[in-house]
Amino acid sequence: MTATRDIVTSVPVLAPWRTVVDERDARRAMRAQIALLEDRLSAAVASSFPRGGVITTVPYAGGPRLLSLADLERQRDGLAERIADAHVLLDRRGRDQEATRILLEEMLLDPARHRHVRIRQLDLGEPGCG
Repeated sequence: MTATRDIVTSVPVLAPWRTVVDERDARRAMRAQIALLEDRLSAAVASSFPRGGVITTVPYAGGPRLLSLADLERQRDGLAERIADAHVLLDRRGRDQEATRILLEEMLLDPARHRHVRIRQLDLGEPGCG
């Protein structure tokens, strides 16, 4: 009768590699970009006054918490998209106001031809109710 011996080899269990990434500089830069974009968006809102129309809502992560770098990137991209939309709106509005100013000049040069045409000050980009 032979005795059997179980041979147990001990293999050291290695911890998975952990890479510690310092995101502080990236997060700081992302927050600086977001602050700059928020300033630009607020300037677009101010220049759209009194008509408004600039969309300022940006998707958010939902609730108070520390935003991840990906969340900050989404916020930055959302702000950039809103600013681009605002510039399109303001450019279109500026072209419309310029066309209305040209029409006003034509009306002043030839009032008989533009007898029943009315122009609102708002269409000229002017405040008030004249």
